Amino acid sequence: MARTQSAELDRKKLLADPIMITTIVVLIAFLTLFILYPLAILLVDSFITERGPSLEVFERIFQMHTFTTAITNTLSVGLLVSVASALVGLLFAYVEVYVKLRTRFLSGLFKVVSMLPVVSPPFVLSLSVIMLFGKSGIVTRYLLGIYDNSVYGFWGIFVVQTLTFFPVCYMMLRGLLKNIDPSLEEAARDMGASRWKVFTSVTLPLVLPGLGNAFLVTFIESIADFANPMIIGGSYDTLATTIYLQITGAYDKEGAAAMAVVLLCITLLMFIVQKYVLEAKSTATLTGKASRARMLITDRSVTLPLTILCGVIAVFVVVMYICVPFGALFKTWGYDFTLTPKWFIQVFERYHGLEAFRDSFVLSLIAAPITALLSMIISYLVVKRNFRTKGFIEFVSMLAMAVPGTVLGVGFIRGFSAGVFRTGFLQGLYGSAAILIIVFIVRSLPTGTRSGISALRQIDKSIEESAYDMGADSFTVFRTVTLPLIKDSFLSGLVTAFVRSITAISAIILLVTPQFFLITVQINEFAEKGSYGIACAFATILIAITYGSVLLMNLAIKHFGTSKYTEEA
Repeated sequence: MARTQSAELDRKKLLADPIMITTIVVLIAFLTLFILYPLAILLVDSFITERGPSLEVFERIFQMHTFTTAITNTLSVGLLVSVASALVGLLFAYVEVYVKLRTRFLSGLFKVVSMLPVVSPPFVLSLSVIMLFGKSGIVTRYLLGIYDNSVYGFWGIFVVQTLTFFPVCYMMLRGLLKNIDPSLEEAARDMGASRWKVFTSVTLPLVLPGLGNAFLVTFIESIADFANPMIIGGSYDTLATTIYLQITGAYDKEGAAAMAVVLLCITLLMFIVQKYVLEAKSTATLTGKASRARMLITDRSVTLPLTILCGVIAVFVVVMYICVPFGALFKTWGYDFTLTPKWFIQVFERYHGLEAFRDSFVLSLIAAPITALLSMIISYLVVKRNFRTKGFIEFVSMLAMAVPGTVLGVGFIRGFSAGVFRTGFLQGLYGSAAILIIVFIVRSLPTGTRSGISALRQIDKSIEESAYDMGADSFTVFRTVTLPLIKDSFLSGLVTAFVRSITAISAIILLVTPQFFLITVQINEFAEKGSYGIACAFATILIAITYGSVLLMNLAIKHFGTSKYTEEA
């Protein structure tokens, strides 16, 4: 009864606040127009033919050998990459939380390696694997004397995607492991259980829902990945690359739309299971924080093998990242290792490098603050407000996480070049800079929203209510009370959105027109041609931009983040 009265009071306050009502209406319009509408157009294209509703397009694509092969390849890679990424992520998370490392250098190295792929551009690891283990690779040709080794295909994609996505699992599992009460495991140890028995009978069952959650998130990321299969897949086509080739090679937009719907159905199913089943179980399994500090494992029989295993993976990842700038500095990779700046010079003199960095930087710089602000507004509405369409706003804003980039790209093409808006007030959107900015916003919105929701749930509601009691409207409360309290999340979301935008490829490669030069599109183009020197030069500068942005964010949070008085308190 009290809850019903509180909800009714919240609705009355909302209806009396025109700014809040306007914000909700604008958000619903934005989410409907730029997330739901493109997906709806895909369904229309797939089911509606010139002769009316029909499954003809689906029947046609299911008879295509390329499609059946691509979907089998996609599911096979997704399954194995998810298992491997979850296990490697669990390994790094367990070592960080449970194991006492002998030096701080190792601890720092493992943390850096666990975060490197998160903020790095696409293609980097694919380029490195080709240059290290391909036919002209340093390891294969010069160290092992193998001249006909091919890294293209299933195993190339598997290695690259595992190294790309295991940090996602690491970040999810690290928090779960930290929240396990040490007394549960110590009780098992006191009863004579071995370390392995404690891990399998106590620790693992507690993190199993979280492990399943990490598995599904990685599965979605893997089957939706376009960049790595495009570069290192060779003839091993996945669904994301097949959709792209169906549009750019076969000019079959209806077939591409039907393939996109199949891929979307798979990712949506995984997303619903992950968000509404496993995520809820994971939250229910581990509630609150550990009651006291954990005694770290110092037994060499445990620490030594785990440290060696993490060390081998860490060194391998670091070597792969070092390989890219060297690839841009060597005269001819695999043949002439003379150092030369010619590839960097050619990037700017012959290959529109300046325009590419300018366009990518400006578009991402515009998209990032809009994304961060929208994320915080959506988070605020979801956590702090009670209204009927709240569930719709939360679901649709998070839905973009489950929509593969190629699917979104096809939806935008069909929706804004041949859909309802081919004439009218949005007719000039397709082919413009605005559509690229909108795609950047849509792709980064779920990450910022999740961060904002987590931060806002830690703020006591009474802090904002006191501002309302003093006569402040919702906009003033959000601007002067809420936003300053979550400025760390806002700054983090700002830089995350910028990094994700400037390194985006899967959605925008179908939407970018010749008037724009984007860095990731240039890297893709030269990597496909085998011009690895130019591709590495573009990638090296892009890596410098992304890591520079992260460093600036850390400095900003350090100087403008949480007050020192709050920290002392």
